[in-house]
Amino acid sequence: MTASVIRVLVVDDEPAIRRALRPPLTAMGFDVTEVSRGEKALQILRIENFDCVLLDVNMPGIGGLETLRRIRVFAPRLPVLILTVRDGEDEKVRALEMGADDYVTKPFGVRELVARMRAAVRRVHAPVRTEEEPVEIGEIRLVPARRSVTRRGQAIHLTRKEFDILHCLMSRAGRVVTYARLLTAVWGADCREEVEYLRTFVRQLRKKIEDDPARPVYLLTDIYVGYRFADAQMLEEAQAAANEPIGGFSTAGPETLSGPENSSAIGHA
Repeated sequence: MTASVIRVLVVDDEPAIRRALRPPLTAMGFDVTEVSRGEKALQILRIENFDCVLLDVNMPGIGGLETLRRIRVFAPRLPVLILTVRDGEDEKVRALEMGADDYVTKPFGVRELVARMRAAVRRVHAPVRTEEEPVEIGEIRLVPARRSVTRRGQAIHLTRKEFDILHCLMSRAGRVVTYARLLTAVWGADCREEVEYLRTFVRQLRKKIEDDPARPVYLLTDIYVGYRFADAQMLEEAQAAANEPIGGFSTAGPETLSGPENSSAIGHA
């Protein structure tokens, strides 16, 4: 990958989506290749190098999820973003559990899509961080070896489980961690369905790390899917946007959608 050009493979059976994506992505410096089926995507990915894949879930043939599974066999680190419909929460969770890096919900704006694509590419090229390496994002610093957390240099007292949740999320900053994956990491596989239990801990954790727990900037909810901890780039973008909602993330409760409807968004029926 060069500093200026990101090669992206768009896999979507809807010609209107592909036509809508190519001009803005090309104008923003992306090198765009299009295919309409998962089978063709697998063929081209085996002979050409790409920096990112946009993969629709609902396609004829083998479909998006099976395409994702096969991609991960020979390209485990290639950033793959799933394109899915607004009510496809189960598809989002399944895709993330199968190795998708992120998802974008139709209809979506180009700004949101490009931000997530760049973030996924940036993460895959970032230096590999060990589990015991300190993590510092914004004003929050977490030191695994000491099981300590500070904010603005002041120590924050966390319970053992609160620390484990925060460590799991901060070590994957910028990426959504599904409820099941987070519950399994902290409590074990037997608790992977206890979402309400997890939400109780997250509410308490937000009270300790956020200025306004009702409008978090660090610990964000991906509605019906999971949580993600904002990375440094996301924090910068949030500050630049001031009070403008960031599309796709909820800063309220798990049942509240964030961001205004975008009448020019790609993917409207």
